[in-house]
Amino acid sequence: MIQSMTGYGKAFCEINNKKIVVEVKSLNSKQIDLSTRISGIYREKEIEIRNLLINKLERGKIDFSLYIDSSGKESGAKVNQAVVKSYYEQLQELSKQTGIPQTQDWLAILMRLPETLKTEVEELDENEWNEILKTINEAVNQLIEFRNQEGNALESVFMQKIEKIAKLLPEIEPYETERIEKIKNRLESNLEGISDKIEYDKNRLEQELIFYIEKLDVNEEKVRLKNHLDYFISTMQTEKSPGKKLGFIAQEIGREINTLGSKSNHSEMQKIVVEMKDELEQIKEQVLNTL
Repeated sequence: MIQSMTGYGKAFCEINNKKIVVEVKSLNSKQIDLSTRISGIYREKEIEIRNLLINKLERGKIDFSLYIDSSGKESGAKVNQAVVKSYYEQLQELSKQTGIPQTQDWLAILMRLPETLKTEVEELDENEWNEILKTINEAVNQLIEFRNQEGNALESVFMQKIEKIAKLLPEIEPYETERIEKIKNRLESNLEGISDKIEYDKNRLEQELIFYIEKLDVNEEKVRLKNHLDYFISTMQTEKSPGKKLGFIAQEIGREINTLGSKSNHSEMQKIVVEMKDELEQIKEQVLNTL
């Protein structure tokens, strides 16, 4: 089963009177491109988190967030009362010495001075971390499930487009014989028009005509194209994380379709080739989002 690189997961847990939230988002990228936003107390675990994400998600532009939802709860910052009192006493003494009148809004001034707030530094508890790790895995698993659902849709699109190209391939055959006959008739007609002026070797002409027609033969291209189409489907259905490989196979499909177009020499054949190219371009667009 294939996966999309697009996904989203979110989970939370409540422990030690804190609500801890984990969010992880994924978009398509050629390699793994990981960015993290981690609340300070958990930053020591960043390498462990990164390794977990790389192992589970493999590829994509990954945005990971781990934070404490403090809405409606008291802040971890506390007023440093001793410092505020000291500042207040100093400012009152300064006012007396200088004659500068005292303000009515002492508190607003004091709270803007350095170190009036202190933040209590917490140490990470191992039990708390184990709960958070479970939450991270829950969010990542949600993202993977999202990727799987998107992957099912991608597989359906790929099957539809590959089958359309495969159905277009036999439509070329009626025009192959027709164009060869047209080319032979046109050459013979042109030669008859100048036969009374120029002598030519009919045997040599026949050899050259056979050589020219062989150059327009597209049987090998049709066989290779059919094989590439089958290989695309089998790779999609059997290999894990086949996105890059599917991209390479799509390139090979494109080469054979382009060669068919350059050899066609027939307007109806060229129309069919254009339809094939249109289907292939849609495949290539979706392959970019395939893990």
